[in-house]
Amino acid sequence: MSSDQPPVDRYLRQSLFIGAAAQERLGRATAVVVGCGALGSMSAMLLARAGVGRLRLVDRDYVDRINLHRQILYTEQDARHALPKAVAAAAHLAECNSEIALEPHVADFTPGTAAALCAGADVIVDGLDNFEGRFLLNDVAVKLGVPWVYGGAVAAYGLTMTILPGVGPCLRCIYEEAPPPGTSPTCDTIGILAPIATTVASLQAAEALKIAGGLTARVSRHLLSLDLWQGGVQEVAVARTPGCPCCDARRFDYLEGARASHADALCGRNAVQLAPAAGGAIDLAALAARLGAAGAAVTQNAYLVRARLDGHELTVFADGRAIVAGTPDPAVARGVYAKYVGA
Repeated sequence: MSSDQPPVDRYLRQSLFIGAAAQERLGRATAVVVGCGALGSMSAMLLARAGVGRLRLVDRDYVDRINLHRQILYTEQDARHALPKAVAAAAHLAECNSEIALEPHVADFTPGTAAALCAGADVIVDGLDNFEGRFLLNDVAVKLGVPWVYGGAVAAYGLTMTILPGVGPCLRCIYEEAPPPGTSPTCDTIGILAPIATTVASLQAAEALKIAGGLTARVSRHLLSLDLWQGGVQEVAVARTPGCPCCDARRFDYLEGARASHADALCGRNAVQLAPAAGGAIDLAALAARLGAAGAAVTQNAYLVRARLDGHELTVFADGRAIVAGTPDPAVARGVYAKYVGA
């Protein structure tokens, strides 16, 4: 082959399907991936390979060996060096596609940071691991008018839905309130199969590509649920809820901090106290059983459950309040709580 022949367009097979105009628009788009775990890292890889022009990667955590079975973008070397997930993801994606701009942000997604992290986005992909974070993301997206793609996966079960602000329902139309702490299973208490994470992430990435490519007429208008273990896929029709506090009343409770959890470092104790936004009584016996099944050393009395895990001591009280010992960092404490207690 002559060396002066032009290189083959790397997106040729994709642009044959979506069209040259959509491919060109992808190259000018900015996608924000909030959370670079199992869902976010896979979504980011698909978006990078598809040629989305700018990818902003947001995550507060680092790569751990226990992530590697399902977070397929990362390697053992990332875990050995405890690299921040956003940094490791950007490094690997740069090797997949050197033609796109990558912005890693090692940051906690909070009411104080969310708007800046999402500024200028054409689409946002949800890779978060807790409901409070998703309600915050919903507030930001609705307020800014930016489409976003919700996704969740645990065990072998997954959900995804695309939110088009001003057009269809938002997340609070479907789930008006976050479930009380301790009532939702998490990957760290009941486990997760890698295929459900990659399947949900692939669906999210497909929806994000439609939006970034200007093909919103193709966007799904349903909540999609799937179970890869029992089998079955279900599309649930969704509609805007009159009086929705977010997209109808334009009240951004999570963004403005009215419904945000509170984290306070405890002086001299190397610990953080957390007071979740979604209060309510916790079933301490059920929580103790779940933590024990996850391999934690657990003690329990009528007032609290205490567990040692991930190098921290987690104490959860009956009202949902918790103390995470072993760190002065609220972001780390929130991560431990989200992993093992839930929303």
